[in-house]
Amino acid sequence: MKLARKETDFTNSAGAGTGSDAVRTRRRYRQLRRAELEAKTRLRITEAAMKLHGTVGPARTTVTAVAEEAGVQRGTVYRHFPDEDALFGACSMHWLSLNPTPSPDPWVEIEDPSHRLRRALAELYHWYERNQRMLDNVFRDAPLVPALKPPVEGFQRQLSAMHATLMLGRRQRGRRRARIGGAVGLAIGFGAWSSLVRENGLDSAEAVDLMAAMVAAAGDAR
Repeated sequence: MKLARKETDFTNSAGAGTGSDAVRTRRRYRQLRRAELEAKTRLRITEAAMKLHGTVGPARTTVTAVAEEAGVQRGTVYRHFPDEDALFGACSMHWLSLNPTPSPDPWVEIEDPSHRLRRALAELYHWYERNQRMLDNVFRDAPLVPALKPPVEGFQRQLSAMHATLMLGRRQRGRRRARIGGAVGLAIGFGAWSSLVRENGLDSAEAVDLMAAMVAAAGDAR
């Protein structure tokens, strides 16, 4: 009798353990599934905001419009992004992950400053051409939307890093170096590409040639 009772107790205990494991497994699955759905919803909202920034612009992007584009309620947008800074920050990070700016690191390996400049301008102008609509909207709306200040300042820091790389190996000093620095700064800006290509009808390769010649002339000028 005692042996039979022990076997019964063991079976019940094992069954209880198996049942508890099953409950924990189901609970864990539901948690993972919920987290996955939340992540997908957050991404859908982010991509909706990104699309609107690229079409109507950040200043005209409302929470209502983002919710409609993402197919969610306004409250869902606020649950994931409690304020404009959070939404715009996520949008900027996602957009840059899909459209990374050219890195100046490989340019350092090019010893000749003029060749380095041409390589940099070719890559940068290609990036401007591919992303011109978004850049137009962001730079236009930046003075109106405080949440755009961090990404715009981040881009300016990237341009500063590019500028420093493109000044490496240039032996000019004094005013000649200052002129070269000014010419390089002008050449790498979005405004220069926009003026030459969109307003004056050059293609990007011609714009690179013209800006490279301008920088060379700035170094030769007395």
